[in-house]
Order: sequence, then structure tokens, then C-alpha cells
Amino acid sequence: MSRIEEQESLSKIVGVVVRSLTRHSDPRGWLMELWRQDQLPQDFWPQMTYISQTAPGVARGPHEHVDQADYFCFLGPGTFRLHLWDNRPPSTSYERYEVFELGEEQPAAVIIPAGVVHAYQNISRGPGWVINCPNRLYRGEGYAEEVDEIRHEDDPQSPFQLGRAR
Repeated sequence: MSRIEEQESLSKIVGVVVRSLTRHSDPRGWLMELWRQDQLPQDFWPQMTYISQTAPGVARGPHEHVDQADYFCFLGPGTFRLHLWDNRPPSTSYERYEVFELGEEQPAAVIIPAGVVHAYQNISRGPGWVINCPNRLYRGEGYAEEVDEIRHEDDPQSPFQLGRAR
């Protein structure tokens, strides 16, 4: 059993890990560990990191990756509704749909393996931040590759709609 499988996860989708993050506070402010090399199999080690800000009510996705795994950190400001659909036919959780509310009140790190369709929507009154530490470089080294993404959000016939299971 790998270290990732040993981690307690709130998700029942195979390979998805939803892990609570701990905010360590003192009079100076707070600190939160987002990922540790000793808690993550090498296949999921980040190759880059970025932060995005999402306006209230706005959704990003649904989309999926062919090879990339995302490592989202929802820690605030803001709260997000995360939607996950297992789109991997060989998976024992194929077609499973889950929704989580994560962020300021419930900080969490989420590993989303390739083939799991995902979207998140800012359900806060103000802007929200998400940090992502994917295991692949966006568009490859030197931005020389195609984007590893299958976008479903522009297809009105897509079975992957926010708030609706397949």
C-alpha cells in the first residue's frame, strides 16, 4: 500500500485524496503545511505551483487531464464547491460523482488524478484563492507542448454539469 493510499481521505473515488489541512495559529498569524515530500508518492510531486483568484459565483471547469494530476489547496480566502466525476472506465469508482465544500472554514488539499473530471466554483461573497501544485508543467518544458486538458465546460451536452451527477 502506498503512502497516498494510507492517507485518510474524505473521497470514495479511487486515487482521489481529500485531506484536511491544519492551520497553526499564534499571535503573529498562522502557518499551514500544504504538502510534504514524505507524505506524497513521487508520481505526485509538484513540478510547478500557481495561485489563482476566482470571483464570487464563477466556476472553473469541468475539465480533466490525460496525464496530469492536480494537487489543489483550498485554504481561503473564500469557500469553493468542488465537483468530481470519475471518468476512468477501468476504475472501480467509475461514474461516481462527489461534491465537497472546501476553503476558509474547511481547509483541505485535494489530489485529483488524471481522468477524474473536476470543477470548482467560488460560493463566497468575495474573491477566493486556490493554490495548485500539479505534477506536470503547464504546456511542458518551455511551453512547447499542447495543453493536457479535455474541456467539458463549453459543451452543453456534456454529462459533466455542475450540480448534476452523470
